[in-house]
Amino acid sequence: MLTENWPRIGPEDQQPPPRRAGSILRTSCKRLVDVLGASIMLVLLTPACALIAAAVALDGGPILYAHTRVGRQGRSFRCYKFRSMVPQADRVLADLLQDPQMRAAWETKRKLPRDARVTRIGRILRVTSLDELPQLFNVLRGDMSLVGPRPVVREELERHYARLGAQAAYLSVRPGITGLWQVSGRSDTSYDSRVLLDLAYVEEQSILTDLAILLRTPAAVLRGRGAC
Repeated sequence: MLTENWPRIGPEDQQPPPRRAGSILRTSCKRLVDVLGASIMLVLLTPACALIAAAVALDGGPILYAHTRVGRQGRSFRCYKFRSMVPQADRVLADLLQDPQMRAAWETKRKLPRDARVTRIGRILRVTSLDELPQLFNVLRGDMSLVGPRPVVREELERHYARLGAQAAYLSVRPGITGLWQVSGRSDTSYDSRVLLDLAYVEEQSILTDLAILLRTPAAVLRGRGAC
């Protein structure tokens, strides 16, 4: 099981973690759990998804937001969420980053305090992580897993993960809806800590580890600690 004393490696270590005996079986079992788990959750959560979709639609703008992220083996994919930001959020972000304090917060955690881009319904969705329910479709498509590193954009991968020697590890697995970072404080942690948590997960991953993270996820969401 994972501990908080994750290994700290240098940027020169860019090789994927060595494949251990049984890794093919583990990968197949993980994919089976992903498909079954995502399918069951989609069926059970259909009424909740319908209500959320209606609330977002009434707030104006599209219901879903899709952003390009980097997946396993460097493949790009469209990561889906219920829209939680105002339309043209990228323009708003550019204006906000003119403030040195906002820019420093963005560069450190990729998050903004008092983010003006987030809508009223979006704040509720983010605190409860309900905005990420459409990513269950990403799991069924094979873009993502239920458990894995947080999906990132290419600029984050090249700037942060490569610097900490974790780029190859990230690319060796599917990113997840939840993961070790999400149950360890989320945005309360620094970005470097997030990268190292992802690295620790990849190096120690197992079906039991995934189940433990899945079981810890509801409590982490209910606490609202480090909400995105």
